[in-house]
Amino acid sequence: MNPFVGVSTKFLPVPELLDLIKKLAPEPSYYFLRWTHKVSKDWEVEPTETDFPMIEGQMFNQNCELRWKQKRKDSYEVLLLSVADEYPDFARVGEDWQTQDRDAHLYSHTETRFPKGFPSKKLDIAQRYFINKKTATVHFIALTVGK
Repeated sequence: MNPFVGVSTKFLPVPELLDLIKKLAPEPSYYFLRWTHKVSKDWEVEPTETDFPMIEGQMFNQNCELRWKQKRKDSYEVLLLSVADEYPDFARVGEDWQTQDRDAHLYSHTETRFPKGFPSKKLDIAQRYFINKKTATVHFIALTVGK
C-alpha cells in the first residue's frame, strides 16, 4: 500500500470529470453530491451530466476518494486520496503519507440538521486518515468502503 494525495493538474470540464469518475470507480463505489439546496439521496447512483452543475461531490470506494469542487461555471478542481497507485494526471501533494482506517457512523435519516436527509439504508462506510509521517498530523480524512 503506497498512499497518494494529489490534485488535478488543471480544472476539469464536466465530461472529463465524469470519465475520471468512471475510471476510478470499481464496484462498490458510492457518490455523495452537493447542491445549494440538497444532497444526493441514493449514494449508489453514479452522477451523470444532468446532475451538473453542482457545488461539489465525492466518489469513494475501497481504494480511493475523489473529491471535486466547482471553480468555474463548468469546470472543477479535483483532489484524489488513494492507497492504490501513482496518478500521472495529478500533482502529488506531500511526500510521506501513512494511512489509518477507522469505523465511521452515518447520521440517522431522520436527523433534523440535514433537512433533505441521508439514505435510510445501511451503507458499509469507513474512514481513512491520511497522516503526515514526519509530523504525525492528520491532513485528510477520506470516506472509504468498510471491509
